[in-house]
Amino acid sequence: MHITLTGNLGSGKSTICKILREKYGFEIYSTGTVQRQLAAEMGLSVLEMNKLMCSDHKYDHLIDDTTARIARENADKNLVFDSRLAWHFVEKSYRVFLSVSLEEASRRVYNDSTRGAVETYKSQDECRDQLRERAANEKMRYADIYGLNYYDFSNYDLVLDSSHATPEVLAQTIVTLAMDDRKKPQEGQMILFSPERLGNGNNAEVSHSGFYPDSVISIKEEGDDFAPASAEDKKTVAYAGENGYQFVKCVIS
Repeated sequence: MHITLTGNLGSGKSTICKILREKYGFEIYSTGTVQRQLAAEMGLSVLEMNKLMCSDHKYDHLIDDTTARIARENADKNLVFDSRLAWHFVEKSYRVFLSVSLEEASRRVYNDSTRGAVETYKSQDECRDQLRERAANEKMRYADIYGLNYYDFSNYDLVLDSSHATPEVLAQTIVTLAMDDRKKPQEGQMILFSPERLGNGNNAEVSHSGFYPDSVISIKEEGDDFAPASAEDKKTVAYAGENGYQFVKCVIS
């Protein structure tokens, strides 16, 4: 099985990959590590490296070619690709996008001491602004090089909100749904968001690791995040949260 794991900056991809390796036996291929190494070798910050990659595409193609080759050469292995565009270059994979609110992403990244000197910030506000800018740069770069919208959820089999669930729950959800899809391919994509992220701030203790099964709600983009599209959707989110569901199943309106 090949799983391609991508997502927003600060969504927890690296942590989840480690769990997939340690608990489920997947080997990891990470392009983020390659990019940070290139930045460090060149004496650049991650943001500066992103800007350089906008003007010199040889770095992107180097990473992409390596990703495709590894997938081809290891068709019989369980691999997880921690990569922005592996979903496009790996021929057959379960394509996962981890979504996280910008506020939660900035909190994680700002407090993550493992990112090193190439990724430091004076405040969480500065971190939030730079994450927003980096995401805009990446979106522009991928559109320019490949004609792709990396943030278009329709590219993925599973869009999974990582804002409030534990990495262990997220890893289990990914593996379970990927295995289900392998046995019987799902019709269309699945989007799972936490009730708390969608505005139900008074969640009961989570007692269901799965998603609320009785409804599919519509969500819409609102500022830097998403919100229920209607009053009825908001009621469903509240009910799911109050009854301890980890996720609600969503469609983008």
